[in-house]
Amino acid sequence: MEKKGFLIDMDGVIYKGSEPIPGAVEFINTLREKGYPFLFLTNNSQRTNRDVCYKLRKMGFNVNDEDIFTCGMATARYLASKKVRGTAYVIGEGGLLTELHNVGYSIVDDHPDYVIIGEGRTIMLESVDKAINMIMNGSKLIATNLDPNCPVGNGKYRAGCGAFVSMLEFATGIKAFSVGKPSPVMMRMARKLLSLGTDETIMIGDTMGTDILGAGSMGFTTVLTLSGVTKEADLQQYGYTPDFIIRSVKDLLDEGLFTRVLEKQVEEVYFSTSNQIL
Repeated sequence: MEKKGFLIDMDGVIYKGSEPIPGAVEFINTLREKGYPFLFLTNNSQRTNRDVCYKLRKMGFNVNDEDIFTCGMATARYLASKKVRGTAYVIGEGGLLTELHNVGYSIVDDHPDYVIIGEGRTIMLESVDKAINMIMNGSKLIATNLDPNCPVGNGKYRAGCGAFVSMLEFATGIKAFSVGKPSPVMMRMARKLLSLGTDETIMIGDTMGTDILGAGSMGFTTVLTLSGVTKEADLQQYGYTPDFIIRSVKDLLDEGLFTRVLEKQVEEVYFSTSNQIL
C-alpha cells in the first residue's frame, strides 16, 4: 500500500471544550504506533502551536509542537513568501503576532504593507477604524480565516474572524484574502509539511464548509465526523459530499473501516456505527 497521512481538524473532531472525544486519544496513539504521519489543523490563530500542544498533552494526546499547524502559521509563512520582512497592522492575539515575528515581520501602527485580521476577544472599534483607514490608503487586507463564528462549549458561540472581516470589507469595499481553511494555501502547505502527495492525503474534519470543502477541492480523501459542527440533517444543504461519514473518530479504530479509508473504497457513503447507507 502506498504511503498515507492524515490532516486532522481539532475542535469537534478530537476534543470538545477541555475533554477529548471518546476514542480520539486511542486513534491518535494508533496512528503514531503504526507510523502514519499526521498534522492537526486549526483555524484559530489566537495561540501558538506550542500552546495548543500543551492543551492536547494535558488531555492525554501523544503529540509534539510540530504536529500542530495553525492558520496563524500559514498566514505568516504565506506573507513572508510574498514580501520579505514586511510590515503589518494586526487585529488579533499573541499566536498570530508570534508567528509574524518568527518570519521577520514588524508590527506597525501606520502605513503597513498588510492589515491582518485574526481571532480576538478584545477587538475594539478604535482598532477597526484604524484598519479601515489603512486599507483605504493602500494596505492589503488579509484574513487568517473566514469562519463566521466559533463554538465555545455548552452550545454557545462567539463571533469568529470572518465576522470582523466582513465588517472591514463592507466599510472599505475591498475583499480580504484568506489563508486558513478552506483556502488551498493552508491545505497545500499542510500536505507538503507531511511530504505527502495529493492521493496520499486524508482529511478528517467536522465542518463541511471548511474542512471538507477545502480538502475535497484539493483532491484529498475526505472524512466527515458528526461529532462536531455538521450534523446529519445538514448534509442535504451541500452540493458536494465527503468520501466517508463517521459518527466520531472512534469509528476509525475499526480496522475494516480504517482500511477502506486508506484505500478510498467509496462505493457508498457509510455510517460505521449504524450500517446506515446514505
